[in-house]
Amino acid sequence: MLARPILASAVAGVLAVSIAACSTSPKGSSGSASGAGTILNVAASINAWGSILSQVGGTHVHATSIITNPDTDPHTYEPTPADARTIASSQLFVENGIGYDPWAAKALAASPDSTRVVLDVGQLVGVPAGGNPHRWYSPSDVTKVADTITADLKKLDPADAGYFDAQRQAFDNTGLAKYHQLINDIKAKYAGTPVGASESIFAPLSDALGLDLVTPPTFLKAISEGTDPSAADKATIDAQIADKKIKVYVFNSQNSTPDVAAQVAAARKQGIPVTAVTETLSPANASFQDWQVAQLTALAAALKQATGK
Repeated sequence: MLARPILASAVAGVLAVSIAACSTSPKGSSGSASGAGTILNVAASINAWGSILSQVGGTHVHATSIITNPDTDPHTYEPTPADARTIASSQLFVENGIGYDPWAAKALAASPDSTRVVLDVGQLVGVPAGGNPHRWYSPSDVTKVADTITADLKKLDPADAGYFDAQRQAFDNTGLAKYHQLINDIKAKYAGTPVGASESIFAPLSDALGLDLVTPPTFLKAISEGTDPSAADKATIDAQIADKKIKVYVFNSQNSTPDVAAQVAAARKQGIPVTAVTETLSPANASFQDWQVAQLTALAAALKQATGK
C-alpha cells in the first residue's frame, strides 16, 4: 500500500527533532564489544527489511526498525521523535521508497550526513513512484536488497568484509532455505491456479509463485492506496467468488476494509479457502524467513484444500 498523507504537525515535530538529533547524536558511534569489533548503527523504515539488515549485519550492527507492530497499518503511521533520533544516528538506513514511507526521506533530509549510506529499495529494484511498493513480497527483490545491504556494510566496515559475506551466505543457504523450497514447491504444484486477493500486497508473491491472480488490478491498487474501488470491480469480484472462479482468497489482515471483509465472508460462505498476509513481521519478534515461511505454509495448505493436490 502507498503511505497516506501524514499530518503536517507530526512531520514538523519529527523533522525538528531530527535536526536536533543530528547535532547531539554521535554519528560515529562505532564501538567495540568484547571481540565483536566494529558496531555500526543501522536502521530500516519497516521490520521486513530490518530483519534482513540485522541478520546480515550480525554482531557487527546495532539494528533498529521503525515500524514493528503487526497491528499497525503502515499507511497511517505517524513517526515519533524517537524515530527521528534513530534515523539521524544511523550509518546505514534502508527505506522502502515508492511512496510507501515518505516520512523517512523527510527525516533523512532533516539530518544530512555525507557519510551515511541510504538504500532506497524502490530505486534499487527499478520500481518508480506509483508502482507496487510491497517489494519484500518479491523473492528476487529480497535477494537484491540482501546483496546490497551486504555491499553497503562492507563499504562502511571493510575490515569485517569477510564476516558480512559469511553472514549473507548463511542467510541465503540456511535462513532462507525453507522459504525458497516452499516457493519452488508451490510454483511446481499450483502454477496457473486462479486466486483472488484483497490488494496489491500479494501481487509480487503471486507472480513469483506462478499463480493466476484474477482480481482486477484496479481494485488491488484502490484498496492498497486507500481509495474507493469501482462498483464494476466489486461486481466482478463478487461474481468470481459466487461462481467459484477462484480457488483461494488472500487478504491483508492489516487492511481489512468493509469491502474486503465482505469478500472474505462471501468466500468462506462459498467454501473457498481464505488465508492472510501482513505488511510487517507477525509476530513482531519473528525473523523475516519465519514470517514468510508461516504465510507460505498456510497458502500451500489452502491451495491443497482447494485443489486436492
